[in-house]
Amino acid sequence: MNIIESNVIQMTGNTGHNVSNNTSAGLSDTVKKSLLQFFDELDDNHPNNLYDMVLKQIELPLLEIVLDRVDGNQSKAAECLGINRGTLRKKLKCYDLIK
Repeated sequence: MNIIESNVIQMTGNTGHNVSNNTSAGLSDTVKKSLLQFFDELDDNHPNNLYDMVLKQIELPLLEIVLDRVDGNQSKAAECLGINRGTLRKKLKCYDLIK
């Protein structure tokens, strides 16, 4: 389970142990490592629309997990995410999570 402290999400693996050998790796560090790997795999090529691509890669699982954690309650999900319910519904429609 993720541990939230001081607005920093500490990532843990499936075993419940911290990702980086008993030291906390914040979400930001995990994203940074993924982006560095992504760029390494591109070699000298430069991606287009990287900002939108990264947001979509993060936003969809975030919405899915939060909704699951609040048993599909959109009001609770919106509160948890810090957005209003209308914005949440708009995002859910964009990802085909609701009709």
